[in-house]
Amino acid sequence: MVRVYVSSVIDADAAAVWQRIRDFNALPQWHPGIADSRIENGEPADKVGCVRNFHTRDGGRIRERLLALSDFDYSCSYAILESPMGVENYTATLKLTPVTDGGRTFAEWSAEFDCEPRREQELSDQIGGNVFQGGFSALKRHFGSRR
Repeated sequence: MVRVYVSSVIDADAAAVWQRIRDFNALPQWHPGIADSRIENGEPADKVGCVRNFHTRDGGRIRERLLALSDFDYSCSYAILESPMGVENYTATLKLTPVTDGGRTFAEWSAEFDCEPRREQELSDQIGGNVFQGGFSALKRHFGSRR
C-alpha cells in the first residue's frame, strides 16, 4: 500500500478555506488541474455517497465517491471509483485545522492506494506534487498573503 501525505499552511481562516473547498463538486473552481465536474444522479454535493465525475486538464476522466464530510472537523474523505491512473483501493482525506496564532489554516491531504510496484514512486510524486500540492498552492494564491 502506498501512502501519500502533503501539508501546507494557508494564510486565511480555516472557515474561509473550508467554504471554498467544501463543495464536493467545486474542484474546477479552486484546483487548476480540473477542467469540469458534475455530481451524478443530481444528488446534493454534500451527501455522503454521492459520486463526482470530472475531467482533468489533460483529458483524464475520474469518478470519486464521497465517503465522509464534516463541517465540524473541516474534513472530507473520498474514494476513487474509476481513474486512468492505475490505482486501486484509493482513499483520500482532505482536512483543515485552524492555526489560532494569526488566523491561518494547517491543511493536510493524504491518500492510500495500491498500484503496480514499479509505479509506486511515479504515482506518489504525481498525486502528492501535482494533485495535492497543486491544490494547496492554488488555495494559497487565491487567499494571498497577509504579511
